Amino acid sequence: MAYLLGCDSVHLEYPTKKVFDSVTLGINDGDRIGVVGGNGDGKSTLLALLAGEVEPDDGRIMRRGGTTILTLGQTDSLDPDSTVADAVVGDAPEHSWASDARTRSIIGGLLADIPWNGPVGDLSGGQRRRVDLARVLVGECDVLMLDEPTNHLDVHAIAWLAEHLKGRWSAKSGALLVVTHDRWFLDEVCLGMWKVHHGQVDQFGGGYSAYVLQRVERLAAAETAEQKRQNFMRKELAWLSRGARARATKPKFHVEAARALIAEEPPVRNSIELKQTAMSRLGKQVVDLVDVTQRFGERAVIDRLTWQIGPGDRFGILGENGSGKTTLLRIIQGSLEPTAGHVKIGQTVKFAVLSQHLEELNELGGYRVREVLSRYKTRYEFDGKELTPAQLLERLGFDAAQLSAVVADLSGGQKRRLQLMLILLEKPNVLILDEPDNDLDIDMLAVVESLLDSWPGTLLLITHDRYLMERVTDDQFAIVDGRIRHVPGGVDEYLRLLDARSDARAASESESPKPSTKPADPSVLSRSDEKSMKKELAATERKLDALGTQAEAARADMREAGHSDYVALVDIQARLHGIESQTADLEDRWVELSTLLAQ
Repeated sequence: MAYLLGCDSVHLEYPTKKVFDSVTLGINDGDRIGVVGGNGDGKSTLLALLAGEVEPDDGRIMRRGGTTILTLGQTDSLDPDSTVADAVVGDAPEHSWASDARTRSIIGGLLADIPWNGPVGDLSGGQRRRVDLARVLVGECDVLMLDEPTNHLDVHAIAWLAEHLKGRWSAKSGALLVVTHDRWFLDEVCLGMWKVHHGQVDQFGGGYSAYVLQRVERLAAAETAEQKRQNFMRKELAWLSRGARARATKPKFHVEAARALIAEEPPVRNSIELKQTAMSRLGKQVVDLVDVTQRFGERAVIDRLTWQIGPGDRFGILGENGSGKTTLLRIIQGSLEPTAGHVKIGQTVKFAVLSQHLEELNELGGYRVREVLSRYKTRYEFDGKELTPAQLLERLGFDAAQLSAVVADLSGGQKRRLQLMLILLEKPNVLILDEPDNDLDIDMLAVVESLLDSWPGTLLLITHDRYLMERVTDDQFAIVDGRIRHVPGGVDEYLRLLDARSDARAASESESPKPSTKPADPSVLSRSDEKSMKKELAATERKLDALGTQAEAARADMREAGHSDYVALVDIQARLHGIESQTADLEDRWVELSTLLAQ
């Protein structure tokens, strides 16, 4: 593989911090590298150094002659007066970029809902981010450096970006460096990992799964004082190996080594035990939505939704940007009255909400962290251990000096961790998390996941982080065209649903085919085949409805069962799993039939 660029013995120091100390790295053709590390450890600075945007205090940056680099920073410098078209393709003539398949794919994948000739100044922050990402991706380069490219992207767009990057170059050409905390994205795209910490950069082979394994192996071999962090990594590795992703894809790490490391690791949580505790805290009823509709003008964001949320349910809510996820959460907690229908909230329900914008901390902005903690009890029980608020905050990455910081001066990630801790100290029994991964690095996400694993209550989560979604929730639901749908296959099934819907819409909008003298396409259905498939589709839908009724009955039986009747709960849980397995198979067939009939 040809050498493209790198650095030799680079040293960089700011007045208050040593960022890099004698760091040597190289990037070759074919490299796909994920850069991880704590907030403020220097990930973005490392990209800027390698791109030549920052000069080191010592050492040198090396680049092969003719190597071209394109970078996506965390903030854009788009001209608000320019159009989206000008920002993305510049003054290139339309016939030039419109005839390029890759450019068309980028525009369709990222900007389909953004006016092509509209001014950049009218866009939201998330839309500007997508325009800037499209601007970078349409360019030609040898090395592509992306700093948090998944920010403001929904699950569908993140999946599209992963596929684009995997197919952008051939296996032995081009190089990618990407800073992101999206672990699914790292596993999907990257072939190597760099861990930035304490002025150094550690290198690991493979994607995120391999990175987790190698970190555990290094920690185990060294037998250092970081045993606590090792336990987090082992727990995460156990979930990786047991989860749907490990079953569905070829592991990127050595299976036997992974099994040896996690042999004594229990499952990440005991769902039945947590449900028992939740029933004792909540009773039988949590939130029931009955024929709920929410309109904004002529648009029905939520359309005749009936949904039951029970004690101990851990639900993830999927949906495209603007599909109504946050609106649904507001309706559930009673802060938004629906246009039609009604919401029944159990008498014992105590909500707690971690919102996207952390408005809950506004009134505490002038206080020091230590002063805020003094308002709470001195000891709380978490995961079977008694902890003070300060000790819990330490688990969330705060050190002693930061306890004296003013809340308003904390970073975004620190505020999010502080707010999560304050929520947990209030002992709610229904926890609503709206994009809790914002501003958190990978290690802090692992800590948060560990806290949530032992949290005994009902959990509702919105996130575009696929790993977090499938890691901390037991069931996922998707909002599609105002309706909510259970997706037992998780994010992958949700993406298949969106693709099938897009294909069906494209087919219905296309013009009628013109007469042709070409031989008939064998992939086109005959009338008899189409009739047969329609019958099977109708039968499949009836079976799905029947299974849905059976699943609701099983959940009702679970609520009726005494929380101490462990045998009954296990039997009901096994019955429910069987129903959900059948449902998953039928839904896969439903998607397949719908796609064929839409062609």
